[in-house]
Amino acid sequence: MAFDIEMIKKVYATFGERVDAARELVGRPLTLSEKILYTHLWDGKKPNKSFTRGTDYVDFAPDRVAMQDATAQMALLQFMQAGRPKVAVPSSVHCDHLITAKLGAEIDLPHAKTESAEVFDFLSSVSNKYGIGFWKPGAGIIHQVILENYAFPGGMMIGTDSHTVNAGGLGMLAIGVGGADACDVMAGLPWELKFPKLIGVKLTGKLNGWTSAKDVILKVAGILTVKGGTGAIVEYFGDGAINLSCTGKGTICNMGAEIGATTSTFGYDESMERYLRATNRADVADAANAIKEHLTGDAEVYASPEKYFDQLIEINLDELEPYLNGPFTPDLATPISQMKAVAEANGWPTKVEWGLIGSCTNSSYEDLSRAASVAKQAIDKGLGKKAEFGINPGSEQVRYTAERDGLLGTFTDLDATIFTNACGPCIGMWDRTGAEKAEKNTIVHSFNRNFAKRADGNPNTYAFVTSPEIVAAIAIAGDLGFNPLTDTLTNDKGEQVKLDEPTGWELPEKGYAVEDAGFQAPAEDGSNVEVKVSPTSHRLQLLDPFAPWEGTDLKGLKLLIKAKGKCTTDHISMAGPWLKFRGHLDNISNNMLIGAVNYFNDKTDDIKNQLTGEYGPVPATQRAYKAEGIGSIVVGDENYGEGSSREHAAMEPRHLGVRAVLVKSFARIHETNLKKQGMLGLTFADKEDYNKIQEDDTIDILGLTEFAPNKPLTLVLHHADGSTEQFEVNHSYNEQQIEWFKAGGALNIIRKEAAAKAAQA
Repeated sequence: MAFDIEMIKKVYATFGERVDAARELVGRPLTLSEKILYTHLWDGKKPNKSFTRGTDYVDFAPDRVAMQDATAQMALLQFMQAGRPKVAVPSSVHCDHLITAKLGAEIDLPHAKTESAEVFDFLSSVSNKYGIGFWKPGAGIIHQVILENYAFPGGMMIGTDSHTVNAGGLGMLAIGVGGADACDVMAGLPWELKFPKLIGVKLTGKLNGWTSAKDVILKVAGILTVKGGTGAIVEYFGDGAINLSCTGKGTICNMGAEIGATTSTFGYDESMERYLRATNRADVADAANAIKEHLTGDAEVYASPEKYFDQLIEINLDELEPYLNGPFTPDLATPISQMKAVAEANGWPTKVEWGLIGSCTNSSYEDLSRAASVAKQAIDKGLGKKAEFGINPGSEQVRYTAERDGLLGTFTDLDATIFTNACGPCIGMWDRTGAEKAEKNTIVHSFNRNFAKRADGNPNTYAFVTSPEIVAAIAIAGDLGFNPLTDTLTNDKGEQVKLDEPTGWELPEKGYAVEDAGFQAPAEDGSNVEVKVSPTSHRLQLLDPFAPWEGTDLKGLKLLIKAKGKCTTDHISMAGPWLKFRGHLDNISNNMLIGAVNYFNDKTDDIKNQLTGEYGPVPATQRAYKAEGIGSIVVGDENYGEGSSREHAAMEPRHLGVRAVLVKSFARIHETNLKKQGMLGLTFADKEDYNKIQEDDTIDILGLTEFAPNKPLTLVLHHADGSTEQFEVNHSYNEQQIEWFKAGGALNIIRKEAAAKAAQA
């Protein structure tokens, strides 16, 4: 039986009438995305308003929340401040990011359990206390576990990871968010989202030969680029979509994060039903079947998609060929037939050192079976392999079943390393021998991201994204330019042999099996569960509430930094040292703005301390201001906060005493996160005023005593020469968000409201 089946039945009970009401309001047939959006409005009633795509901010009520172990730490540390005895919606924690891949699962997993014991123990105890499902280290990668256990057609969920969108393979709207958003939903508050635009992808034909579901999204990424999906839901439809497996659909949705899409999804069909029944969720399949006409887009939409989507892409699967995307960006798409020539023209190293299969996007049973069929050929045809080979199964259920059916044995016969059921190299948790030498080299993998330094920390590792079966073929050949559709290889007898097309199984013929999936159910009553955090821990730190606004204008602020160009406000990922501090606000604050370029000297992490006149790191300079009780302001450029959906990016300056962030424009999620932490997020009314900011400025922000929606504030610059300038700055705060500012953050209000309810009980 499925988890939370009563919740799912409750969603379905009113789904049809809400869809009908929305269709009447909008006055036209509806896409699947619109149906799910309109059935998850916060007020819980039939829709009574039509929303404008890309314009209206809307409050939603997600059905569940999921968190991976790195992001869950801060999300749950914040939730502990909310004063609630239990989460308001079904929630889960998954331990998958904090497990280094090095020697193989048998050694790596026990090591991780020891190295990150206090984090895992903390997450386990918090989950137990607040009614959260806990998936132990080794249970699997969050998004594969969600697909196998929690995702359901027509549902809406949020997760503290950008690849939450994987659940679109089961017809959900699954959206990646920051921990502050997750905390709000778990605390019973609405979740705000700008009503997305819609991109339709019509798929015709059927995959064949070496082509896989991965190639669909690799081609789409090449068309849309890394920014082309921003603010939009990508909805796939057509005969080609119906011909895909459920896990194949998940693969496509998953990597939609790399085109910036809000999420991606498919309409409910027989492949989803088959997957639900295979994963012991016949009750969900039966419930979905009862309303299946509502769990896909209206027929009129798919018949004339150009009328209903903001953008339309068409792909014929019959003609699609395998792709390799990269290096250093996931949208540089090269068909396999052209890779040899393109690699030579660009000077990319063609000798392949590693082939890696796994990640949340390509670690299903189907993926492993097709890759194993290629690996078996290498053994049977006397080829062996020329590159190192690594496998990350997606979950313990997948691993156990694949081992039972001999798939893992085939990989080990080819001398592959079976890593833990975890993220490993994909998230940058790969202790790769020799990476520290920073030598130029090439790897191929079935992951989703391939930015510089992502996998192994080496800026000179050229990583190419492709399907599991192509990874296997190229690992056997050891050559980036190898095309298994046309090329031959020399075997141990000196013969020229050609690899046959891969084969595999959509679902295991004998069904899935597992002895211990790794799930820990929470206590029925968690009131007596004690959450322990050592005061001397360098990885975990309990949070103190931020101070409320003092009720006055802000005067005498020092300019901390004037950032030039793109500014990612915190640098946590990419195999860096910061991942381990995700649960310790003070320690992770030492990475605040260290990658931002100082306008005045074109250097990173080198700014002027106005108290001493000396130059030094950004965090240390801000700590000096804080020690003197002096507030500061950060000035930024366009799209400030891009790539920093994590709440740390807003919490770090708040913790260190920054009072305001003034920019030309914000990345949406970061602006919201600033608001939730009680920070002032402001924009220049006239972007040219950015040029007026001088290095030694002391700054006042006036108008806060009359802070109101749509009412600009005034910024006064006090220059070092004694002159002053002033100009208007804008904000996008609504009444509720202004209250967050006054209270010192949204959590302070949540806690106050929870205490009031408890007093009444």
